[in-house]
Amino acid sequence: MKPNSIILSLLSLLIFSCTDSFTNIGTEIQPTSDAITVGTDTFHVTTENVFIDYMYSKPDSFLLGTFYDVKYGSTKADILAQVKCPIDFAYRVGAIPDSALVVLYYKSWFGDKYSPLDVNIYEMNKKTFDYSGLYPTNLDPSVYTDHDLYQPTNLLAHKVFSARDASKKLTDTTSVIFKLDTAFVRKFIKGASTYTSDFAFTNFFKGLYITTNYGASTMLNISQIDLEYYYHYTYIVPGTSRLDTVNNVVIFPANAEVRQVNRILHPDKDLIKQKLALKDSVNYVSSPANIQTRVNLPLNRMKQRLNTGINGKKLFMNSALLKVEATEIDNTSLAQPIVSYMMLIKESAIYRFFNSNEVFSDTCAVMGTYTSEKNSTTGVYKYYYTFDIASLIDNEIKNTTTPENLSMRLMPVNVEYNSSNVITSVKQQYLLNAVTIRSGKNSYSPMTIKVVYSGF
Repeated sequence: MKPNSIILSLLSLLIFSCTDSFTNIGTEIQPTSDAITVGTDTFHVTTENVFIDYMYSKPDSFLLGTFYDVKYGSTKADILAQVKCPIDFAYRVGAIPDSALVVLYYKSWFGDKYSPLDVNIYEMNKKTFDYSGLYPTNLDPSVYTDHDLYQPTNLLAHKVFSARDASKKLTDTTSVIFKLDTAFVRKFIKGASTYTSDFAFTNFFKGLYITTNYGASTMLNISQIDLEYYYHYTYIVPGTSRLDTVNNVVIFPANAEVRQVNRILHPDKDLIKQKLALKDSVNYVSSPANIQTRVNLPLNRMKQRLNTGINGKKLFMNSALLKVEATEIDNTSLAQPIVSYMMLIKESAIYRFFNSNEVFSDTCAVMGTYTSEKNSTTGVYKYYYTFDIASLIDNEIKNTTTPENLSMRLMPVNVEYNSSNVITSVKQQYLLNAVTIRSGKNSYSPMTIKVVYSGF
């Protein structure tokens, strides 16, 4: 046999042995007891759907409308919003009110742009929000406003339109303009004491409730809400006897300095829950506040594997990859957008993490990004999220008592990064997003954890 053939045969033998469970590296130059042990393991997980009743609302933008998806069900979104007053503002003596508008700005919508939206705007006349309070997305609007579709005694404005009807009030966005009730315009003009603070102003005007009456095919992504109040006054031009008229406008934005709540409901949740339970080969993730997936990690079994070791060597976890594979992907124009960022977070930490604006840590949660990979042989693409949970698992098994399973939750999130690609903000996703994933029971490609160890 030629020398080159001998070398190739030896290399092939070495490569084959490394794909098995465990191997010793460097045995030619050091005793077996001193060699580094490398190994792999696969752990199966159990999964289940979790239906979410609500999340606490701290939106940067708002959904408005109703959309029905045959798989994930109906989503109905309303808005309750305080508006920001100009502090220490005062109307000119003799000011006369002219009109008031509510302008909804949006850069995008989801669904059918020709489907009509029937929108009512009411005054929040009963109660308002505390800026630092926590408000669930399934709150009851009747606590905050008198509103009745059939007896609209508190109705400020009403309009029927479609997403494509919007005007171009700003160059980079579209808008819908609502002219408010004349009685509201007359009573809204108040003295300077109304504008001494946000507290004083919200005692006078508590906010707006914006809701839809019908339509199930369009959801607007509202980026900005303004209440615009128009008035005029006259004055004598100095040095003359001539009267001049000045038209003016005051903008009251629903901005970050005051409080808003996006009310999210899923009215057919029970029916969808029964239907999705019939298929255990997949799980579902859908936002906002709709469906998430619970993943139970076999924590105690993983700890035992590390402690058992091999050849008397203690094992250390180099990586532990949980691969979540997307399936049943719908690319039609009315399909909900695929979740871009998915977070795997300890269930015990969900409330604390989001409501305390906790800094992201891989000992509490791990981020996964929607990724595609093409099979070079078949040309078929696979779509998935990958989570390296090694640090999280390592942190958990250091505890004196280790539970049999660690319950984690897969949820869609909105992520912001800085210029160094470091996560600066993680919030629960408020826009329509969804994905179907292969479950722990999937016969074709079950959800598993692939672990790589080193032993010294």
